[in-house]
Amino acid sequence: ASATMTFSAQKCGICFQPPSIILIYRDDSQDKTRQRIMPVRNFSKFSDCSRAAEQLKNNPRHKAYLEGVSLRQLQKLYSLLRGHLEGHSLAESLEKFRREETIDPEEDLNKLDDKELAKRKSIMDELFEKNRKKKDDPDFVYNIEVDFPQDEQLESCGWDLESDGEI
Repeated sequence: ASATMTFSAQKCGICFQPPSIILIYRDDSQDKTRQRIMPVRNFSKFSDCSRAAEQLKNNPRHKAYLEGVSLRQLQKLYSLLRGHLEGHSLAESLEKFRREETIDPEEDLNKLDDKELAKRKSIMDELFEKNRKKKDDPDFVYNIEVDFPQDEQLESCGWDLESDGEI
């Protein structure tokens, strides 16, 4: 067997037309930055984003490329796509996602059902991880930006920048 292929994900985005998830990654064995387009099939505004994200992450064809992409990030891309299918603008979808992902300090956690509680817990764990990482790693940068590259074919893409890889 060949040496393991090493891909490091640099940024992940969603393209609405045609629906696909785009990954810009570095192929360490060849020292090149490449783009991989993963078409999104059978996804509608009624689809479950977390299920879709899990299926994509475990898809044998994409698994190796998506190692560095968190499930939560993929869920976010799917939720942007779902918002688009429901006719929301990217800004609206991002805002909605941000609201759902923010922990309301006033919220009474006792009133939540198990699924919601588990979701809150994973958000808290992730926030904790992020802060922990930040303290130990001076190079750690976390920012989410959505920008619209001038490049025609990328017109309808929203990017979720997880790192400042040189593209």
